Amino acid sequence: MANRPLSPHISVYRFAYTMALSILHRGTGLLLSAGLIVLVVFLASVAKGEEAYAAFHGFASGVAGRLLIAAFLIGFCYHLANGIRHLFWDMGFGMERAQARRSGAIVVAVTVLGGGLVLWRVFAAGVAS
Repeated sequence: MANRPLSPHISVYRFAYTMALSILHRGTGLLLSAGLIVLVVFLASVAKGEEAYAAFHGFASGVAGRLLIAAFLIGFCYHLANGIRHLFWDMGFGMERAQARRSGAIVVAVTVLGGGLVLWRVFAAGVAS
C-alpha cells in the first residue's frame, strides 16, 4: 500500500491564492445556508410570542450570537463580492492569471471595507442591540 503510484501532478502542485478564494466562496455559501436556518428560527420565535422572542434575542445579543451574526455578515459580503467576480468570469472577463489575482485582491478589499461598514452599522450604530 505504501508504494502506490501517485498522480504526476501531485509532486508539482502548489497552493494558489485564487484556489483559497474559491474554497472560501464555497464555505461562505454553506455559512449563508446555515444562516437561513437561523433566520427561520428567528421568524418562528417572533411568531411564537414574546417569551420565545426574548429567548432568541438573549442568545443573539450575547457574545456567541454576535460572533455568529458577524461571521454571517462578513460571509455575505465576501460571497456577494466574489459572486460578482464569478459573473464577470462567466462573461469571459478577467480569466488570465494576473487578472484573476488582481480581482481576488479586490474581492478581499471589498470584503474588508464592506464587512467593516456593515458590522459598524449593525453593532456600533445600535441596530442589533
